[in-house]
Amino acid sequence: MKDTPYIAKQADKEGYVSYSDDEQAIWKELFERQIQIVQNRGCDEYLEGIDKLGLKADHIPQVPEVNKNLSKVTGWEIAPVSALINFDKFFELLSNKQFPAATFIRTRQEMEYLQEPDIFHEVFGHCPLLTVPAYANFMHEYGKLGLKAEHKDRVMLARLYWFTVEFGLIQTAKGLRIYGGGILSSIGETVYALESNIPVRKPLDPLDAFRTPYRIDIFQPIYFMIQSFDQLFNLSKLDLLDLIQQARKLGMHPPSFPPKDKK
Repeated sequence: MKDTPYIAKQADKEGYVSYSDDEQAIWKELFERQIQIVQNRGCDEYLEGIDKLGLKADHIPQVPEVNKNLSKVTGWEIAPVSALINFDKFFELLSNKQFPAATFIRTRQEMEYLQEPDIFHEVFGHCPLLTVPAYANFMHEYGKLGLKAEHKDRVMLARLYWFTVEFGLIQTAKGLRIYGGGILSSIGETVYALESNIPVRKPLDPLDAFRTPYRIDIFQPIYFMIQSFDQLFNLSKLDLLDLIQQARKLGMHPPSFPPKDKK
């Protein structure tokens, strides 16, 4: 948890939020430029999910609208939350098949990147894949595990989430594609993740992922790849807490990025 200048917008009794014309224009600009970038880069299931949820450029999606479509497919919903939530709330929501989504949208000063997950990141980046049963089931099991875990283990579980749900790549019949919402909601990293020769891309090994440090404020130097969403779901069947203990005994890998400039 940290301080944030963003405040989630309050919904009316029907669950609808009143957005300003400028906020609607920001969504439209983000959507129109990103929907072009993710073509042939996002996995097919993600692109199909955008259609299933009825996401459009013409307005910021409202929670009741998204939930009406999402609940029909996998039984999930999105839950309005504050700009930042703690581990307890995060894992509780996932364990109840609810995906947290703050109802604010970024300012024009942070169009390219912001640390807080706004509604564009959460709904455009993540929610389309909640229409995929194996992905949604992984999220559900992950939430239940996190709810029971100690804080120190939750920190490690967050690392696995980072390298899969946020910044994961997937091998498909059409080639390497993106499924991580942190990439799919970023105009710069969507191209970088697949086409740059700088980052290392390697098959996902959960033990390896648990040992890999990361920074949230840079393009990722390492991406982990899965072969299918069934592989992702099968992670939830492993003894992840035991793998976390193994990772601690083996020690963390050296960081593949420079230290953050404290200035």
